[in-house]
Amino acid sequence: MTLDKDGVIVAFEMDFIVKSGDTLKSRLDQTSEVTIDYTQIPTSAQVGETYVKGNSMFTATTQDFMSFYAYGVSEDGTFALAIVEPVTRFMFETRLNASFDYDQKISALNVENGLSVPTTRMSSFGLVRPTSWDNYLTKNVFNVHGYSHVITDSGIFEGITQNATVRDLLEALDITFSNGIPVEKEATYGFFGLGGWNGNYEAIAEYLIGKNAKDMTSLIDWTIERYALGINENNQFGVDVLAGGTRTVQDSFDTISGATVRVSRESTSFQRALVAAGIIAEDEVIIGRF
Repeated sequence: MTLDKDGVIVAFEMDFIVKSGDTLKSRLDQTSEVTIDYTQIPTSAQVGETYVKGNSMFTATTQDFMSFYAYGVSEDGTFALAIVEPVTRFMFETRLNASFDYDQKISALNVENGLSVPTTRMSSFGLVRPTSWDNYLTKNVFNVHGYSHVITDSGIFEGITQNATVRDLLEALDITFSNGIPVEKEATYGFFGLGGWNGNYEAIAEYLIGKNAKDMTSLIDWTIERYALGINENNQFGVDVLAGGTRTVQDSFDTISGATVRVSRESTSFQRALVAAGIIAEDEVIIGRF
């Protein structure tokens, strides 16, 4: 963080470093590798007491799969799409042959007909952890849950509703058509919405630049009662708050949610930078949930 002589933030960067074995890696690193086997037919993962990965067209590696998507078109016009759905954390896959009617609505894609298939669990810490797909048979990756709108609120899929056409979806991915058939496109990947972890941290930077650090002393307004009640005598946030069977600050959807847990972590780092700048003291730092 760089401040001018008056304390105005003129430059800001934040990183999230993860230790993997003996190596430190940035969670913001979006370097990925994706291959697509168009001969594979996606099948749903087995969920419940035992998890078994379904059949997948995609082989992908990346530092963090939050907001990840990948797609491509084969030489014969077969379209393949994978999106990591944020609520269940399953990768949903769509495979459409060249003969598919792309003027059908997005609502025509669903789990039951095999056109939006939860093939792979990318994380076991989803907000919703399905034990069966029976309640999702008429759903697709864009409407699995009430919170699924985060996929289409901004970014690459912005505006893709259930009433949009599948052609609209492909065109949002910059896929063109020739005689009604998608034109070949190599495997491509990205991060929807704000753009994954990197996009989230860029958004924090965009928000802070131009603000005076003497006035902006936290990323969270700790005067809000339901937040303040989560701070213990050691200035630790969320440690002593019970929710369900876990010791976490997430006490409900309408008070303190998972996003606040994460922002409290980033707020701690921001406050420590303010300590280094001499703006606040260490005993004023609220220690967020890591």
